[in-house]
Amino acid sequence: QVQLVESGGGLVQPGGSLRLSCAHSGTIFSIGAMAWYHQAPGKERELVAAITRNGTTYYADSVKGRFAILRDNAENAVYLQMNNLKPEDTAVYYCNLSPPFRKYWGQGTQVTVSS
Repeated sequence: QVQLVESGGGLVQPGGSLRLSCAHSGTIFSIGAMAWYHQAPGKERELVAAITRNGTTYYADSVKGRFAILRDNAENAVYLQMNNLKPEDTAVYYCNLSPPFRKYWGQGTQVTVSS
């Protein structure tokens, strides 16, 4: 079954760090560009970071210098290392292809940044 499963979210204080993981099954995810997206309450889902098959990365301006996206095709995984977290990073985080396929949206993982 082709699917994506996100994990690693939680509650963290401002300035803290989290590492999100996305486990994927299906060749399409090892071949295509992958990305992390987030959706804050009352807002549209938006792209946070993306990585191509050969490792070229893209970051939204709001996370540049704080987040890092990595992929391990041998382990069928994509990661998002989030440092210096801010309250405005609070959202549900999802992984998907870039551009995303509607049928591959998973449950996401909640990240809450609060003191």
